[in-house]
Amino acid sequence: MPLPTKTAAAVLSEHGRPLSQQDVPLPEDVEPGAALVRVTCVTLCGTDVHLWSGGMTFPGMLPMILGHEMVGEVVAAGPGTVDTLGRAIAAGNRIGWSESTCGRCYGCTILREPVACSDRGYGFRQRSDQPPYATGGLVEYCYVTPGAAKLLLPNDVKDTWAAMSGCAAKTVLRAVDRCGGIRAGASVVVQGAGALGIFATAVARISGAGTVITVGGPDDRLAAATRFGATATVSVDLTAEQRIARVHELTNGAGADYVFDFAGAPSVGAEAIAFAAQRGTIAIVGSTGPQPTEVSLGTIMGKELTVVGSLNGDIADYYRAVEFFRTFADRLPWDELFSPPVGLAKASAALESMERLGQIKAVIDPRLSAADGAGAR
Repeated sequence: MPLPTKTAAAVLSEHGRPLSQQDVPLPEDVEPGAALVRVTCVTLCGTDVHLWSGGMTFPGMLPMILGHEMVGEVVAAGPGTVDTLGRAIAAGNRIGWSESTCGRCYGCTILREPVACSDRGYGFRQRSDQPPYATGGLVEYCYVTPGAAKLLLPNDVKDTWAAMSGCAAKTVLRAVDRCGGIRAGASVVVQGAGALGIFATAVARISGAGTVITVGGPDDRLAAATRFGATATVSVDLTAEQRIARVHELTNGAGADYVFDFAGAPSVGAEAIAFAAQRGTIAIVGSTGPQPTEVSLGTIMGKELTVVGSLNGDIADYYRAVEFFRTFADRLPWDELFSPPVGLAKASAALESMERLGQIKAVIDPRLSAADGAGAR
């Protein structure tokens, strides 16, 4: 059967405007190391929402195709295409993949850190009107480039879980790893009650934390955080002083051993330092962008705090995220994180809903028609 020469796609042409439904070209041949994949599930990420709204952008990169948490079935694989563990990839395989890296820069070769690659190839960094066109997730067929790290997926991990592993879940696990893990019985504050914050709440609890406090909102998100392991929640509707006082009350005046920023609000830096216990550790994950943030260096010194930055994750973190879901499949109600799947025609509405905090993780199944139907498994 001949390979498709074009794909249906939901294309971002103007920030804050509905995605346009287009047919986008596909490369004529699948080159060595690459794969053509029929996408079966995309879970939308906060980054997708920021890109759509214009809160995050790259000059000259429109039009683009959003979506970087996705899985699919291989339609065709180029010669020598293997996954990150060296396993051959062939038509019919179900795979997930991480962003491409160059393998030649200082970050890749000297630091040996894929997240430090000077040319990380997210799908949304590729214009949809230039080859290879369809590298983002909101497409029927996605071209997975040779440099993208690929992973054959186990059958017992759902599409939604595997897709979320591609960014949100791996980001959380990397942040925990950057902190050296979470000590059993430790106190943890998670700033943010979005998908990352709720998942981080679950990871902290499963890791053995004794107290897990999720700071965020709205109330339905805090209720979800409780179902995912929070021993207490603190609403952002309180003042900063009230939030700080409440965290100290919940930690018997000591503060938190670990504070994870998954919120990115202007106040999180100062509050994280105030939340932290003596010799505590703070992980900055959600505070993207170049905007300066005022923090008390004297308090960092006086408390002897450790502050680490953690940027997304690589294929190793992705693998661990998939295995995390596999290992703890029955521990928590993971499916509550995901909305019912919709087709490409409803991707714009899903993005708008996420911006209004109406959904935790919207799910797109490009196989569905505009009328929708049965969705991602």
